[in-house]
Amino acid sequence: MAFKTGTFAQNLADNPAGHFKTLTKRQYPDVMPHQKEILEAYAARHQTSADLALQLPTGSGKTLVGLLIADWRRAKFRERVVYLCPTKQLVAQTVQQAKDRYGIDAVALAGAKDRFPPADTTAYRTGSAVAVTTYSGLFNTHPFFDDPDLILIDDAHAAENYIAGMWSMTIDAGTPLHAALAEYLKPHLEPQDYSRLIGDWSGSADATWVEKLPSPQVDELSAEMISIIDAYARDGDLYFKWTLLRSHLDACHVYLGSREILIRPLIPPTMSHGPFHRAKQRIFMSATLGAGGDLERLSGRRKIERLPAPEGFQSAGVGRRFFVFPSLSLTGDETEILRVAMQKRAGRSVVLTPSSPQADEHVARIDKDLVGFEVFTAEDIEADKTPFVSSDNAVAVLANRYDGIDFPGDECRLLSVDGLPRAMNAQERFIMSKMGAGALYNDRIQTRVLQAVGRCTRALQDRSSVFVTGTELVDFLADNRKWRYFSPELQAELAFGVDQSTSVAANDMLDNFDMFLRNDAGWAGADATIRTSVKTYVQQPYPAMGELAAVVAHEVQYQEAMWSKDWAGALGAARSVLAGLNHEDLRGYRALWHYLAGAAARRLSAAPEDAQAAAAREQFGKAKTAAPAVSWLNTLARIVGPLPATEAPHSNVELLKQVESLERQFLAMGMTTHHKFEKRAAAILTGLNAADGFEQAQVDLGKLLGFSCGNDESDAAPDPWWLGDKFGLVFEDHADGSAGTVFGAVKARQASSHPKWIRKNVPGAGDMDICPVLLTPSVKATSGADPQLDDVKYWELSDFRKWASAAVATIRSLKDTFPGEGDLLWRAEAAERLEAEGLTLAAILRRLPIASEAMEIIG
Repeated sequence: MAFKTGTFAQNLADNPAGHFKTLTKRQYPDVMPHQKEILEAYAARHQTSADLALQLPTGSGKTLVGLLIADWRRAKFRERVVYLCPTKQLVAQTVQQAKDRYGIDAVALAGAKDRFPPADTTAYRTGSAVAVTTYSGLFNTHPFFDDPDLILIDDAHAAENYIAGMWSMTIDAGTPLHAALAEYLKPHLEPQDYSRLIGDWSGSADATWVEKLPSPQVDELSAEMISIIDAYARDGDLYFKWTLLRSHLDACHVYLGSREILIRPLIPPTMSHGPFHRAKQRIFMSATLGAGGDLERLSGRRKIERLPAPEGFQSAGVGRRFFVFPSLSLTGDETEILRVAMQKRAGRSVVLTPSSPQADEHVARIDKDLVGFEVFTAEDIEADKTPFVSSDNAVAVLANRYDGIDFPGDECRLLSVDGLPRAMNAQERFIMSKMGAGALYNDRIQTRVLQAVGRCTRALQDRSSVFVTGTELVDFLADNRKWRYFSPELQAELAFGVDQSTSVAANDMLDNFDMFLRNDAGWAGADATIRTSVKTYVQQPYPAMGELAAVVAHEVQYQEAMWSKDWAGALGAARSVLAGLNHEDLRGYRALWHYLAGAAARRLSAAPEDAQAAAAREQFGKAKTAAPAVSWLNTLARIVGPLPATEAPHSNVELLKQVESLERQFLAMGMTTHHKFEKRAAAILTGLNAADGFEQAQVDLGKLLGFSCGNDESDAAPDPWWLGDKFGLVFEDHADGSAGTVFGAVKARQASSHPKWIRKNVPGAGDMDICPVLLTPSVKATSGADPQLDDVKYWELSDFRKWASAAVATIRSLKDTFPGEGDLLWRAEAAERLEAEGLTLAAILRRLPIASEAMEIIG
């Protein structure tokens, strides 16, 4: 046999760009100028950087850049190199490109490690080939890659859920573990919160509800929680995650969402994962550099050096997106009819949805309305998308897959993005919505959205229509107040799309789509309009990014200390974070870090009144002062005792929760247009003036005001009820009565018994203070009714209708000024307005007289 010669030292190039010319099987003569610039800069300045972020915008050829660095270091230093991708399909695609286009030896090692080909594992272990795998191939409890020297993370912006997921335990409702934990936590939760946790709710706004167990409470409950989880998490994914979290529950947070419980640390403790932490170098490749320290937070690294894209290349556009926002002009049913018509015209299209149930709805609609079209799921095309792209009539419906599968060129001309939640997990939802600290995630959210809408535009020659639906996503993209933070190219595309989608009929949108598909003179003119307007836009950075970037190393240090049970180190790191958070937009985030500092100080306390206990209370008090409009912080006193006096103008938890409920409703209705609000308002006011629809309108009015409401038509059930956090109202309605009607003893007894029915039959109302309210035009009652009416409030019907009209006007005004989720200034102003206008439950009760005193007692 022939001698093996590849093991001897080779004469290698000085940098990865030069290395490309030595690859004899490459299909290109040289790298592109911008690639050469970034590769030479890497070799000159960053060979020894432990953590490095490479900015490689879409269309820049980042796969080649990453693979050249990988192969150069593999050959030059005989290193074990792992290249991480989000999906198996991208693993296969990357290996194919490496071999067929670039002449780089690469092996795919994804999936079950006991099925890896021995020759491929040997090639990786001996440094003869670059190993390509998925994120989960490295981030698991027993990875095959136990000692890589170099790790390259492709599409690093998509890695957060994969990295943090290793230390995130999501417990879904319907599982025995969720039921057991929910039952154990029940005495420690507000009744309505328990109902939401187990999924016993009716309003759409409750679907986004989130709470957090305060860390001092977790400390008290942890022993029993550990025992419960031990009993149920005995195999599968939950077992492996629990093995990592069990000894570190005191370094984690417990979030409660609608039908889920999430246990995870604030920042993934990647320093505890040896294969990742011990690598000589980690390179994060992304279209963005992670402004504000976002890459550090998602990867758990204290400091990541940055190597930006060459000057001028960062602003280069990639393809053309023709945005369509049907909800700006059409109803929901009209939107779906238009979507199907466009899918039929396109022949081959892609649908992105945030959940499997939504994906199932799309599949059912396609099966019904697009006869002869084949449906592909993510699983169908993850390994190979050839069956999809070779079909003339097909729709790929991908649930929760906004990254990882691209459709460039003519593979797809129509991309439907049906909703993209701003928060991808309960922790993000809590920090954004409860703490009002959305500024932390501005860059991350923008990157997610742009990656989603760019699935079909990956190069300069690509073009795709993007059909945008879903309230949150439409609000994000169609709200011109947010555009200044986008690239000029995207601003121009969005402005054109909004203009073409406003005050038009479905046929007009379909005609425009036909011109786009034909790529005719009509579309050429439209494209020219977009290109001309690009220069009129300027991109601005998100506020407070500098401060967030400056403190992130201390944030990671805090998490490392917590994981190591170094409470003093954690407290010191938290104080260092607080020293750098001063921007007005970071009030909510500052409040969170005061709370975290207090939790760390409390762990250091040896006695209830020692100095550390006092320091903890001081930090909790400062948290409340920093963000007085955050209801969650006001509940801390129930766990840790009275907090130091603060200057907080709003400490009424009932009121603050009403404001937060209003906020969730406004978000559910959408901010870009007022169609849904006005439709609901009109239905309420119309219904309140008609006997037939009165009770439903009364329920809808209560919901609009931020209360939990319902009605029941069963025997002996009351009329509508409005419930807050601790107390509520239950009505006895006589909207079809008259001023001459005399209210009798039977009805009076029925009204006075309604609170008992509510406490017994409405989930979460068992311990509430419920007040019955008689709503009637009648001004007279019998003497037999008199004793029962001593405990009943009276609301004259015409006065209620006037009050309701004014209430709707106030809520409309608050919605008009609502700037978006988690704005603490708006919350404070809204709380003041609700109090001033008498729209809280407490204010309503104050204005209503006792029925026995307000009515004339006769007989």
